[in-house]
Amino acid sequence: MSTIPQRLENVKKLQAKRWENEDHWDTLNDLLIKELDEILLIEPENTSALVNIGAVYSDMGENEKALEYLKMALNLGSKDKNLFVNLAIVLVYMEKHQEEYLEYLEEAEDKTEDPLTFKAYFDPQSR
Repeated sequence: MSTIPQRLENVKKLQAKRWENEDHWDTLNDLLIKELDEILLIEPENTSALVNIGAVYSDMGENEKALEYLKMALNLGSKDKNLFVNLAIVLVYMEKHQEEYLEYLEEAEDKTEDPLTFKAYFDPQSR
């Protein structure tokens, strides 16, 4: 059985493959959610898994759900740069006030990326 860090590395690799296999986008997202849910069953306070599942839900357009997971990671004290970037992305997509998401972007500036997490996709023209 794989360790949680190994499973998170595999999630990150699979996430990157979504962009190469857009025909299988929904299937890959379902696999990512399933794996991250399983990790969170074992370690409910794993902030890397929370950041990643938030990013996947954001990529799927499910921003309320994404925000819920990202706020959990924030409340657990995560200092991951990707958390703050993802929070800003979700708030932009939710059309929140600029000062709300700029605060997270400013916070992200002096943070370091967790090597086991990834950023949500952001296209300013998309929504």
